[in-house]
Amino acid sequence: QVQPVESGGGLVQPGGSLRLSCAAETLIFAALDIKWYRQPPGKGRELVAEIDIDGKTNYADSAKGRFTITRVNAENTVYLQMNTLKPEDTAVYYCNARRFPRSTSPLDYWGQGTQVTVSS
Repeated sequence: QVQPVESGGGLVQPGGSLRLSCAAETLIFAALDIKWYRQPPGKGRELVAEIDIDGKTNYADSAKGRFTITRVNAENTVYLQMNTLKPEDTAVYYCNARRFPRSTSPLDYWGQGTQVTVSS
């Protein structure tokens, strides 16, 4: 069982920065693809950034140039550095961990989310 735990959310002014963390106490952390999603108020969940087991990254257009996703397997943690935040970045941010068992379909594990509010 994998249980991602998000932290680092909060209230920040436009133009500010936050660093979100996604940690999971598991021996297989290095074998997990990790994705950050967000769900703005009244809207659906959308992919923000992802990093695979090889460290390859991918970003939503809205995050490119402002957000950076990194992983530190020795810490069992993936970070999402968010700079130049905008009010439209306000959302609950969720961490998704995906595991790839050999004989079954991929398994997804979700954290509880962390609130990010960008407002003056």
